[in-house]
Formats: sequence, C-alpha cells, structure tokens
Amino acid sequence: MTVRERTSQREVKRRETRERIFGASVAEFKRAGLAEADVREIVSSAGVAHGTFYFHFPTKEHVLVELERREETRIVAELGKSLKGDHNLEAVLNETVAVVTDLERRLGSRLFKDFLALHFSTSRPPAEEWAEHPIVVAVVDEIERARQRGETNGRTESFHLGVFFLLGLYGLLITISDDKALRTPILEQFVATSLHGMVAP
Repeated sequence: MTVRERTSQREVKRRETRERIFGASVAEFKRAGLAEADVREIVSSAGVAHGTFYFHFPTKEHVLVELERREETRIVAELGKSLKGDHNLEAVLNETVAVVTDLERRLGSRLFKDFLALHFSTSRPPAEEWAEHPIVVAVVDEIERARQRGETNGRTESFHLGVFFLLGLYGLLITISDDKALRTPILEQFVATSLHGMVAP
C-alpha cells in the first residue's frame, strides 16, 4: 500500500468518524437541546473516545455551526427551486419564511430554536461575516433583483434589507408560539410590514 493510499484511507476514516459524531450530536440536541446535551451520550452513541469529539468539534456550538452550514445550503436550494420563473418581492419574502419554517419539521422545535438562536449567541464560534451565509446571499440577491425591477424604494442597500429581514424572522421564530394558528398571522403581518418598509416611498 502506497503512502497516498494510506493517507486516503485515514482521511476516509476521519470523515466517517466526524459524520458519526455529527449525527449523534444532532440526535442528542434534538432530545435535550444544545445547553443540556451531554457529550458523554454523544460519544457513547458515536462509539468514539471522549477526546475524539473535541478533536472534531471544539465545542457543542461548533456542531451547530456545521448543521447551520448544511441546512442553509439546503434552504438555498429549496428557495431556488420555488422561485424559478417570474416572481415579485412579496413572493421572495413569503417563500423565505416558508423554507425557514419548514426547517422546524426536519429539526424539531427544540433544535430549531437552538439553530436560530445561534445567530444571536455571544458564545458562537469566531464570527463570520453575514455575507458568507448562503441564505443571506440568496435573499439579498433576490432583493437586489427586485430593486433593479423598480420594486423597492432604493433608499436602503439590498444587503441591509436582506439581513434585517432574516434577523427579524429568526427573532420572531425564537420567541413566538409554535402553534401554527397563532404563528401564521404574526408571520403574515411581519412579511407585510417588511414589504411596506422596502417599497414605501
């Protein structure tokens, strides 16, 4: 076996171990929430040594950041499919709400709120620029296209409109009831208010 082959095998094993830890961590976060999640349960479920968890993920928040990266990529793909063809700014905002709230179905309410709260956490791993988040880029691009079509008032940069909209959406979803009957009218009003602020002269 060549050095390259041995290196390749080690890399495959490293990735497999990381995936096992990641999967076990997500399951534990769904069960207990980020704050109460027990690393001992995670490593036991993943079948690895305690230190192996910290080799791959220095903190539990790093696992959540990895989940965020993966889910944002998925959300952007879903947004792209649903916004094919002609659509206006209102459709962009409504569809953004739809794909973000659909994430709750996949993650469960507890992990969903931890996922959103990560954006406001002071213990978040070293901050990235908002512009590096795929969902921010996608929403800002759609708002910029709306601006070019003359749908926005042009007073505020598309980047800021997109970031403010997403921050407001995340903040609402963390704090309002999970009850769809209560949540739906609040989100509809949020979209209407956001749209008015973007288009009003």
